[in-house]
Amino acid sequence: MEETLRRLLEQVKAGAISLDEGVVRLRDLTFEDIGFARVDHHRRLRRGFPEVVFAEGKTVSQTVEIAGRLLAHGEDLLVTRADEATATALLAAHPKAEHNALARTVRWRAERAGPGRPGILVISAGTSDLPVAEEAVVTAEAFGNEVVTLYDVGVAGIHRLLGQKEAIQGARVLVVVAGMEGALPSVVGGLTSRPVIAVPTSTGYGASFGGLAALLAMLNSCASGVTVVNIDNGFGAGVAASLINRLVDSEGEGESG
Repeated sequence: MEETLRRLLEQVKAGAISLDEGVVRLRDLTFEDIGFARVDHHRRLRRGFPEVVFAEGKTVSQTVEIAGRLLAHGEDLLVTRADEATATALLAAHPKAEHNALARTVRWRAERAGPGRPGILVISAGTSDLPVAEEAVVTAEAFGNEVVTLYDVGVAGIHRLLGQKEAIQGARVLVVVAGMEGALPSVVGGLTSRPVIAVPTSTGYGASFGGLAALLAMLNSCASGVTVVNIDNGFGAGVAASLINRLVDSEGEGESG
């Protein structure tokens, strides 16, 4: 890998290939094959953020090894769905991490940056939805955003939500997390002109079918423009919100609705 990179840089320096062509080649240049995984060291170059490790389904040792390979390249790192045993092993092997037990995340920062990009609001219907909401928060923060939270404002007590109109209308993009019947994203969607990302959770009794009822309700939202991620996918919502917020930030606020 090092020799390939050196040869590519020498070609760019000598003018044998253009700078733009060199960047294109770098995007596809390198991953590290460690047998059970191919660790992507150029994810940030292609996507703007480094590879994230999904720990669920991996052994503890596999997760620790993958994390070590990524950290060795000086990257920020986020591990999601880390159970207690995995988190404990990660913290022991690679110190200076931030562990959010509720979100089941472990995060390392290569360097301490200033405040993130403002604009993301994460809303949860109930306290039982917090693990998924917190996963969205940690993800969005790891991708360079400053996140505001509004928790336990579900439709069973709608006055709790309506008292927060300023926060709702001031956000650039909103992540709305709800289980049970999944009604909250539709309500929020009717209160703002900004993108709403709905996250169904598996919270609920039998006929919620592990979040399927909330998912179907959100997919059938009567509030125009509500988009939906998979059940319990706080990570996916955090990524989507980050991409939207980055685009808005690069283009400027524009005209508010």
